[in-house]
Amino acid sequence: MGEEILINFTPMETRVAVIENGMPQEVYVERVNRRGIVGNIYQGKVVRVLPGMQAAFVDIGLERAAFIHVEEVLAQNATQEEKTNASIAHLVREGQPLLVQVTKDPIGTKGARLTTHLSMPSRYLVFMPGNQHVGVSQRIEDSEERDRLRQTIQALVEEEDGEPSGFILRTVSEGAAEAELRADIQFLRRLWLSIQEKIKTAKAPSVIYEDLPLNMRALRDMAHSGLERIRIDSRETFHRAKDFVQALVPEVSDSLEYYPGERPIFDLFNVEEEIQKALGRKVELKSGGHLIFDQTEAMTTVDVNTGAFVGHRNLEETIFKTNLEAATAIGRQLRLRNLGGIIIIDFIDMEDADHQRQVLRTLERVLDRDHAKCKVTGVSELGLVEMTRKRTRESLEQVLCGVCSECQGRGSIKTPETVCYEIFREILRQHRAYDTDSYLVLAAQTVVNYLLEDASDHVAELEAFIGKTIRFQIEPMYNAESFDVVLR
Repeated sequence: MGEEILINFTPMETRVAVIENGMPQEVYVERVNRRGIVGNIYQGKVVRVLPGMQAAFVDIGLERAAFIHVEEVLAQNATQEEKTNASIAHLVREGQPLLVQVTKDPIGTKGARLTTHLSMPSRYLVFMPGNQHVGVSQRIEDSEERDRLRQTIQALVEEEDGEPSGFILRTVSEGAAEAELRADIQFLRRLWLSIQEKIKTAKAPSVIYEDLPLNMRALRDMAHSGLERIRIDSRETFHRAKDFVQALVPEVSDSLEYYPGERPIFDLFNVEEEIQKALGRKVELKSGGHLIFDQTEAMTTVDVNTGAFVGHRNLEETIFKTNLEAATAIGRQLRLRNLGGIIIIDFIDMEDADHQRQVLRTLERVLDRDHAKCKVTGVSELGLVEMTRKRTRESLEQVLCGVCSECQGRGSIKTPETVCYEIFREILRQHRAYDTDSYLVLAAQTVVNYLLEDASDHVAELEAFIGKTIRFQIEPMYNAESFDVVLR
């Protein structure tokens, strides 16, 4: 499978696209004034303890206080009994400094999520100071390779006399030599020593350690020897990336390429077009069917429809083919849109149990290539597919879009007819409360047009009922739902 990474860099914004078989599969955007903070370590200050929620709020210097649950404060080797009996009030107190790491960016109205269980990633390893656990990525399926990696790390850790520390071997460590793993361990230990020095003098709230910017994280976390090319459209960024790759990911050095073309780099594989499509609710399928995505703060729902696809044989076959195509498209859209949390998929109802299994297998196979951890729970009693996808950063829509000023995020606005009747009720309310000669209604163009044309008879009836004149004035700055009734 041909795979490329495109890195588009400007002083204000960095964008990264992952291309597979000529199709954009993932897009990440990071802006200078709104950088993600996942992985950052802070010296925080506890500002509020909530025993009823078994949680606390911690000031780490952001606009909103961050949230930490009791399980993220307890020691990682705590027993089940200790976890059951733990009280957040006994572990932290208001005003206490607390060393924490961000596990989730602030999303919507929710503050950042924190943990006291620190971890720092390198190319092959994730370092966990104060923890003696050695784990291996579940995506490394070869049992012999898993054992080799675990034994190698345990032997390397025993060579050194440092404080207890744990490691998780990342997926890219499969096939890594002992020398490469040793170099990673030494790098991570040096990093941890520098962090410890900063902790000694840090005042709360303050930043102790910041994770790499997006373009470097992409090279560290996504680059692998199977990549065809990594194209970067900034010469300065390319040279920095070259030094970074030679030091940390030497196996992809030959794949690195500076792109000087006049055509924007994101136009090469229609990435810009795919981004625009990913911001819409509706996704067209080649068969004529379509998907509808509805994203909320807590979950995302996906509705599958046959649309214009009528099939050739029978209804069951038509539904099955639509659902198969939808499963592939959904897996790709989840990555492209970076949707996370709970995801509910409403496939078209299938009577055949074998068809259900094939659709589920197709979805799971597509999700296997996802960098984020996904879990599909199967088909519920209501015929819905329930799944989760790990969410650490904002979705593409949350990064690129804001709340609509017209509908305030509802996705719909009141009709001119509805606003017209609201105006009538307001006039009657004012008539009962105040004595005036006439009324002036200020409203948007569409509403005034409706009042003067479609509702002109009702306006005349209302004038006769209250015995007052009603005039209308268009206010260009008003949205479709805004109006004012002025006493004259």
